[in-house]
Amino acid sequence: MLSLNDTPFQPATLQLTGILGMQTGHTWVALIFCILYLISIIGNLSILTLVVREPALHQPMYYFLSVLSLNDLGVSFSTLPTVLATFCFNYRHTGFDACLVQMFFVHTFSFMESGILLTMSFDCFVAICDPLRYATVLTNSCILAMGLGILVKSFITLFPFPFLVKHLPFCKGRILHHSYCLHPDLMKVACGDIHVNNFSGLFVVIFTYGIDSALILLSYALILRVVLAIASQEQRLKALNTCMSHICAVLAFYVPIIAVSMIHRFWKSAPPVVHVMMSNVYLFVPPMLKPIIYSMKTKEIRRGIFKILHKSQS
Repeated sequence: MLSLNDTPFQPATLQLTGILGMQTGHTWVALIFCILYLISIIGNLSILTLVVREPALHQPMYYFLSVLSLNDLGVSFSTLPTVLATFCFNYRHTGFDACLVQMFFVHTFSFMESGILLTMSFDCFVAICDPLRYATVLTNSCILAMGLGILVKSFITLFPFPFLVKHLPFCKGRILHHSYCLHPDLMKVACGDIHVNNFSGLFVVIFTYGIDSALILLSYALILRVVLAIASQEQRLKALNTCMSHICAVLAFYVPIIAVSMIHRFWKSAPPVVHVMMSNVYLFVPPMLKPIIYSMKTKEIRRGIFKILHKSQS
Protein backbone atom coordinates (compact mmCIF):
# COMPACT_ATOMS: atom_id res chain seq x y z
CA MET A 1 0.00 0.00 0.00
CA LEU A 2 1.46 3.34 -1.06
CA SER A 3 1.37 6.37 1.21
CA LEU A 4 0.21 9.77 -0.03
CA ASN A 5 3.81 10.88 -0.55
CA ASP A 6 4.86 7.75 -2.45
CA THR A 7 4.81 7.17 -6.17
CA PRO A 8 4.54 3.78 -7.86
CA PHE A 9 8.24 4.12 -8.66
CA GLN A 10 9.85 5.78 -5.66
CA PRO A 11 9.18 5.37 -1.93
CA ALA A 12 9.22 8.47 0.25
CA THR A 13 11.33 6.68 2.85
CA LEU A 14 13.47 3.57 3.14
CA GLN A 15 13.86 1.44 6.23
CA LEU A 16 17.35 0.71 7.48
CA THR A 17 18.24 -2.48 9.35
CA GLY A 18 20.42 -3.14 12.35
CA ILE A 19 21.96 -6.61 12.21
CA LEU A 20 19.72 -9.28 10.78
CA GLY A 21 19.77 -12.50 12.75
CA MET A 22 20.81 -10.80 15.97
CA GLN A 23 17.71 -10.54 18.11
CA THR A 24 19.52 -9.33 21.23
CA GLY A 25 22.72 -7.49 21.94
CA HIS A 26 22.01 -4.35 19.87
CA THR A 27 22.99 -2.22 22.88
CA TRP A 28 26.45 -3.77 22.92
CA VAL A 29 26.77 -3.37 19.15
CA ALA A 30 25.82 0.31 19.49
CA LEU A 31 28.49 0.73 22.17
CA ILE A 32 31.12 -0.96 19.99
CA PHE A 33 30.25 1.23 17.00
CA CYS A 34 30.40 4.37 19.16
CA ILE A 35 33.86 3.36 20.39
CA LEU A 36 35.02 2.68 16.82
CA TYR A 37 33.72 6.05 15.66
CA LEU A 38 35.32 7.82 18.62
CA ILE A 39 38.73 6.22 18.05
CA SER A 40 38.54 6.89 14.31
CA ILE A 41 37.55 10.54 14.63
CA ILE A 42 40.00 11.38 17.43
CA GLY A 43 42.83 9.47 15.74
CA ASN A 44 42.42 11.05 12.32
CA LEU A 45 41.90 14.54 13.76
CA SER A 46 45.10 14.05 15.75
CA ILE A 47 47.03 13.11 12.61
CA LEU A 48 45.71 16.20 10.80
CA THR A 49 46.58 18.44 13.74
CA LEU A 50 50.10 17.03 13.98
CA VAL A 51 50.82 17.51 10.27
CA VAL A 52 49.55 21.11 10.38
CA ARG A 53 51.34 22.11 13.59
CA GLU A 54 54.68 20.33 13.28
CA PRO A 55 57.12 21.83 10.70
CA ALA A 56 59.10 18.55 10.70
CA LEU A 57 56.04 16.82 9.19
CA HIS A 58 55.71 19.24 6.27
CA GLN A 59 56.89 16.60 3.83
CA PRO A 60 55.15 14.76 0.94
CA MET A 61 54.67 11.54 2.92
CA TYR A 62 52.80 13.33 5.70
CA TYR A 63 50.80 15.46 3.28
CA PHE A 64 49.51 12.23 1.76
CA LEU A 65 48.86 10.88 5.26
CA SER A 66 46.83 13.97 6.17
CA VAL A 67 44.75 13.58 3.00
CA LEU A 68 44.17 9.93 3.96
CA SER A 69 43.06 10.98 7.45
CA LEU A 70 40.74 13.61 6.00
CA ASN A 71 39.21 11.00 3.72
CA ASP A 72 38.75 8.57 6.63
CA LEU A 73 36.91 11.31 8.51
CA GLY A 74 34.66 11.62 5.47
CA VAL A 75 33.96 7.88 5.59
CA SER A 76 33.10 8.07 9.28
CA PHE A 77 30.89 11.15 9.07
CA SER A 78 29.03 9.90 5.98
CA THR A 79 27.78 6.81 7.84
CA LEU A 80 27.60 8.25 11.37
CA PRO A 81 24.07 9.78 11.30
CA THR A 82 22.14 6.70 10.18
CA VAL A 83 24.26 4.18 12.11
CA LEU A 84 23.80 6.02 15.40
CA ALA A 85 20.11 6.62 14.67
CA THR A 86 19.60 2.91 13.96
CA PHE A 87 21.52 1.40 16.86
CA CYS A 88 21.35 4.09 19.55
CA PHE A 89 17.88 5.57 19.00
CA ASN A 90 16.17 2.72 17.15
CA TYR A 91 15.16 5.16 14.39
CA ARG A 92 15.36 3.17 11.18
CA HIS A 93 13.83 5.41 8.51
CA THR A 94 15.66 7.61 6.04
CA GLY A 95 14.39 9.71 3.18
CA PHE A 96 14.88 8.32 -0.29
CA ASP A 97 16.85 11.34 -1.53
CA ALA A 98 18.90 11.43 1.69
CA CYS A 99 19.71 7.76 1.12
CA LEU A 100 20.99 8.52 -2.39
CA VAL A 101 23.18 11.34 -1.06
CA GLN A 102 24.64 9.07 1.61
CA MET A 103 25.22 6.32 -0.95
CA PHE A 104 27.14 8.76 -3.16
CA PHE A 105 29.42 9.99 -0.37
CA VAL A 106 30.07 6.53 1.13
CA HIS A 107 31.19 5.12 -2.22
CA THR A 108 33.06 8.28 -3.23
CA PHE A 109 35.16 8.36 -0.06
CA SER A 110 35.80 4.62 -0.35
CA PHE A 111 37.04 4.91 -3.93
CA MET A 112 39.08 8.01 -3.08
CA GLU A 113 40.85 6.03 -0.36
CA SER A 114 42.02 3.51 -2.93
CA GLY A 115 43.49 6.34 -5.02
CA ILE A 116 45.17 7.94 -2.02
CA LEU A 117 46.82 4.64 -1.09
CA LEU A 118 48.07 4.43 -4.69
CA THR A 119 49.69 7.88 -4.48
CA MET A 120 51.29 6.88 -1.18
CA SER A 121 52.78 3.81 -2.86
CA PHE A 122 54.20 6.16 -5.52
CA ASP A 123 55.72 8.21 -2.71
CA CYS A 124 57.40 5.07 -1.31
CA PHE A 125 58.57 4.09 -4.81
CA VAL A 126 60.26 7.44 -5.44
CA ALA A 127 61.76 7.58 -1.93
CA ILE A 128 63.45 4.18 -2.33
CA CYS A 129 64.05 3.81 -6.07
CA ASP A 130 65.02 7.40 -6.92
CA PRO A 131 65.78 9.21 -3.65
CA LEU A 132 67.95 11.92 -5.26
CA ARG A 133 64.96 13.20 -7.26
CA TYR A 134 62.44 12.85 -4.43
CA ALA A 135 62.22 16.57 -3.67
CA THR A 136 62.01 17.57 -7.34
CA VAL A 137 59.41 14.94 -8.29
CA LEU A 138 57.05 15.25 -5.31
CA THR A 139 56.66 19.01 -5.20
CA ASN A 140 53.71 20.71 -3.52
CA SER A 141 52.12 21.39 -6.91
CA CYS A 142 52.51 17.72 -7.88
CA ILE A 143 50.92 16.58 -4.61
CA LEU A 144 48.05 19.04 -5.07
CA ALA A 145 47.53 17.87 -8.67
CA MET A 146 47.40 14.21 -7.59
CA GLY A 147 44.95 15.00 -4.80
CA LEU A 148 42.66 16.95 -7.11
CA GLY A 149 42.94 14.19 -9.72
CA ILE A 150 41.75 11.58 -7.21
CA LEU A 151 38.86 13.82 -6.14
CA VAL A 152 37.75 14.59 -9.71
CA LYS A 153 38.06 10.96 -10.84
CA SER A 154 36.00 9.65 -7.91
CA PHE A 155 33.39 12.38 -8.24
CA ILE A 156 32.93 11.91 -11.99
CA THR A 157 32.72 8.10 -11.83
CA LEU A 158 30.20 8.11 -8.93
CA PHE A 159 28.13 11.16 -9.92
CA PRO A 160 25.74 9.31 -12.30
CA PHE A 161 24.80 6.62 -9.75
CA PRO A 162 22.23 8.55 -7.68
CA PHE A 163 20.43 9.52 -10.90
CA LEU A 164 20.55 5.95 -12.24
CA VAL A 165 19.04 4.68 -8.98
CA LYS A 166 16.45 7.47 -8.77
CA HIS A 167 14.89 6.47 -12.09
CA LEU A 168 14.40 2.84 -11.04
CA PRO A 169 11.05 1.53 -9.79
CA PHE A 170 11.10 0.11 -6.25
CA CYS A 171 8.52 -2.64 -5.98
CA LYS A 172 10.36 -5.23 -3.83
CA GLY A 173 9.82 -3.40 -0.58
CA ARG A 174 11.72 -0.62 1.10
CA ILE A 175 13.80 -2.50 3.70
CA LEU A 176 17.58 -2.25 3.25
CA HIS A 177 20.01 -4.72 4.78
CA HIS A 178 22.38 -2.24 6.42
CA SER A 179 22.28 0.77 8.71
CA TYR A 180 23.49 2.97 5.84
CA CYS A 181 22.80 3.16 2.11
CA LEU A 182 24.90 1.26 -0.42
CA HIS A 183 24.39 0.87 -4.15
CA PRO A 184 24.27 -2.99 -4.15
CA ASP A 185 21.77 -2.88 -1.28
CA LEU A 186 19.46 -0.56 -3.19
CA MET A 187 19.70 -2.81 -6.25
CA LYS A 188 18.25 -5.69 -4.20
CA VAL A 189 14.99 -3.84 -3.58
CA ALA A 190 14.77 -2.21 -7.01
CA CYS A 191 12.90 -3.79 -9.88
CA GLY A 192 12.85 -3.18 -13.58
CA ASP A 193 15.95 -3.33 -15.74
CA ILE A 194 19.00 -2.90 -13.48
CA HIS A 195 21.57 -4.16 -15.98
CA VAL A 196 22.94 -0.65 -16.57
CA ASN A 197 23.35 -0.10 -12.83
CA ASN A 198 25.05 -3.45 -12.28
CA PHE A 199 27.36 -3.01 -15.26
CA SER A 200 28.24 0.54 -14.19
CA GLY A 201 28.96 -0.66 -10.66
CA LEU A 202 31.22 -3.45 -11.92
CA PHE A 203 33.03 -1.04 -14.25
CA VAL A 204 33.69 1.47 -11.45
CA VAL A 205 34.96 -1.26 -9.10
CA ILE A 206 37.40 -2.55 -11.75
CA PHE A 207 38.35 0.99 -12.79
CA THR A 208 39.20 1.94 -9.19
CA TYR A 209 39.97 -1.01 -6.92
CA GLY A 210 41.23 -3.23 -9.73
CA ILE A 211 43.60 -0.76 -11.40
CA ASP A 212 44.72 0.87 -8.14
CA SER A 213 45.55 -2.44 -6.46
CA ALA A 214 47.40 -3.68 -9.55
CA LEU A 215 49.51 -0.50 -9.65
CA ILE A 216 50.22 -0.74 -5.92
CA LEU A 217 51.44 -4.31 -6.39
CA LEU A 218 53.57 -3.20 -9.35
CA SER A 219 55.15 -0.38 -7.33
CA TYR A 220 56.06 -2.79 -4.53
CA ALA A 221 57.46 -5.31 -6.98
CA LEU A 222 59.79 -2.58 -8.29
CA ILE A 223 60.61 -1.49 -4.73
CA LEU A 224 61.42 -5.08 -3.74
CA ARG A 225 63.72 -5.45 -6.75
CA VAL A 226 65.68 -2.36 -5.72
CA VAL A 227 65.78 -3.37 -2.05
CA LEU A 228 67.09 -6.87 -2.81
CA ALA A 229 69.91 -5.30 -4.83
CA ILE A 230 71.17 -3.45 -1.73
CA ALA A 231 74.24 -5.20 -0.35
CA SER A 232 73.85 -4.27 3.30
CA GLN A 233 71.15 -6.15 5.20
CA GLU A 234 70.78 -3.21 7.58
CA GLN A 235 70.08 -0.86 4.69
CA ARG A 236 67.59 -3.33 3.22
CA LEU A 237 65.65 -3.49 6.48
CA LYS A 238 65.76 0.30 6.79
CA ALA A 239 64.36 0.70 3.27
CA LEU A 240 61.57 -1.82 3.90
CA ASN A 241 60.73 -0.19 7.22
CA THR A 242 60.05 3.03 5.29
CA CYS A 243 57.12 1.29 3.57
CA MET A 244 55.86 -0.77 6.50
CA SER A 245 53.20 1.71 7.65
CA HIS A 246 51.83 2.01 4.13
CA ILE A 247 51.80 -1.78 3.64
CA CYS A 248 49.77 -2.17 6.85
CA ALA A 249 47.37 0.57 5.72
CA VAL A 250 46.90 -1.13 2.34
CA LEU A 251 46.19 -4.46 4.04
CA ALA A 252 43.75 -2.80 6.47
CA PHE A 253 41.85 -1.40 3.48
CA TYR A 254 41.93 -4.24 0.96
CA VAL A 255 41.70 -7.34 3.19
CA PRO A 256 38.14 -6.50 4.42
CA ILE A 257 37.08 -5.74 0.83
CA ILE A 258 38.42 -9.10 -0.37
CA ALA A 259 36.85 -10.89 2.61
CA VAL A 260 33.43 -9.33 1.93
CA SER A 261 33.66 -10.26 -1.77
CA MET A 262 34.68 -13.85 -1.00
CA ILE A 263 31.87 -14.32 1.53
CA HIS A 264 29.24 -12.92 -0.83
CA ARG A 265 30.51 -15.07 -3.70
CA PHE A 266 31.43 -18.40 -2.08
CA TRP A 267 29.52 -18.47 1.22
CA LYS A 268 26.06 -17.34 0.23
CA SER A 269 24.52 -19.67 2.81
CA ALA A 270 26.27 -17.82 5.65
CA PRO A 271 23.97 -16.40 8.35
CA PRO A 272 22.79 -12.84 7.59
CA VAL A 273 24.67 -11.58 10.64
CA VAL A 274 27.98 -12.63 9.02
CA HIS A 275 27.30 -10.67 5.81
CA VAL A 276 26.21 -7.56 7.69
CA MET A 277 29.05 -7.65 10.22
CA MET A 278 31.67 -8.05 7.47
CA SER A 279 30.19 -5.10 5.59
CA ASN A 280 30.37 -3.04 8.78
CA VAL A 281 33.97 -4.13 9.38
CA TYR A 282 34.83 -3.03 5.84
CA LEU A 283 33.62 0.53 6.52
CA PHE A 284 34.32 1.04 10.23
CA VAL A 285 37.56 -0.75 11.06
CA PRO A 286 40.07 0.66 8.48
CA PRO A 287 39.49 4.34 9.43
CA MET A 288 40.12 3.35 13.05
CA LEU A 289 43.20 1.22 12.36
CA LYS A 290 45.19 3.57 10.13
CA PRO A 291 45.88 6.31 12.75
CA ILE A 292 46.96 3.56 15.16
CA ILE A 293 49.23 2.00 12.53
CA TYR A 294 50.95 5.26 11.66
CA SER A 295 51.26 6.25 15.32
CA MET A 296 52.98 2.96 16.14
CA LYS A 297 55.09 2.54 12.99
CA THR A 298 56.16 6.13 12.19
CA LYS A 299 58.82 7.64 14.43
CA GLU A 300 58.04 11.23 13.46
CA ILE A 301 54.34 10.81 14.29
CA ARG A 302 55.20 9.31 17.68
CA ARG A 303 57.65 12.14 18.36
CA GLY A 304 54.99 14.72 17.51
CA ILE A 305 52.46 13.03 19.81
CA PHE A 306 54.95 12.93 22.70
CA LYS A 307 55.84 16.57 22.07
CA ILE A 308 52.19 17.64 22.29
CA LEU A 309 51.63 15.52 25.40
CA HIS A 310 54.72 17.02 27.03
CA LYS A 311 53.48 20.54 26.29
CA SER A 312 50.03 19.77 27.71
CA GLN A 313 51.58 18.37 30.91
CA SER A 314 53.82 21.41 31.26
